[in-house]
Amino acid sequence: MKFTAWATSDLPELEEGSVYRLENVVTDEYEGRFSVKLNRTTDIEELDEELDVPESGGASEERTIGEVDAPEEWIDLTAKVTQLWDPRSESVGQVGLLGDPTGTIKFTKWAKSDLPELEEGGVYRLSNLVTDEWEGRFSVKLNRTTNIEELDEDIEVGDDAIAVEGALVDIQRGSGLIKRCPEEDCTRVLQNGRCSEHGEVDGEFDLRIKAVIDDGNEVHETIFDEEATEALTGITLSEAKEMAMDALDTTVVADEIRGEILGSYYRVEGPTFGRYVLANDFERLGGPVDAEETLIKARSL
Repeated sequence: MKFTAWATSDLPELEEGSVYRLENVVTDEYEGRFSVKLNRTTDIEELDEELDVPESGGASEERTIGEVDAPEEWIDLTAKVTQLWDPRSESVGQVGLLGDPTGTIKFTKWAKSDLPELEEGGVYRLSNLVTDEWEGRFSVKLNRTTNIEELDEDIEVGDDAIAVEGALVDIQRGSGLIKRCPEEDCTRVLQNGRCSEHGEVDGEFDLRIKAVIDDGNEVHETIFDEEATEALTGITLSEAKEMAMDALDTTVVADEIRGEILGSYYRVEGPTFGRYVLANDFERLGGPVDAEETLIKARSL
């Protein structure tokens, strides 16, 4: 089970591999994931004994990527590395996409796991992966118990992308210039300087758009990441921070974006993560006439 010890609790450091008696810990839950918090009332007693702890928290199960549907499960995958990205943190060794005939999924390999490097295009048998989930987006984590076996074969990767075409009728709250939690394995958006998992932190700026696209029959919630937001609006992260500093208000960035793109037609392609479509590719189409725009906005409201 995950634990967190707050810096303000003034508790002694816990050492990896040691056994402790912990009194007065507080249980917590977030989206079905349980954890414990150590606070200033917690009493810590180090014990001179060993505990028999399964390395992976239990036996892992063979899965396909399309069968990943819950967090904190231990699984085995046979998959192809379809993309590698530049890690945003020194604690991350590699990050990218794995694919098999049922779709693709993000993976993270920690730098401290001391695992061999994965190569783009390589096919691997990966044992003892941990599934994770955030805002409906599933991923897998490679850790020091993970076993990596390179296979001399190829895998046809299934295409899980969809295409959405319609009018962009709303920019949701949480768009524009945001701050994310800088803690390892956490990308949660801060609310009033606080992370729901790690408390008050110094956040890292990011840029995104949470848009609603109406195709005339249903609405699709779509996320544009920093790169896609810059390509869509022409606003870079540094420019967004300057705008916010000049106005002493971060909401001016979302207002600028809203005025630039609201009411126009777009074609968006990308994978689905829960209820969201991740905009990997997009194209701005001709805008609707006034009557159509009015009807679309009325329906969305």
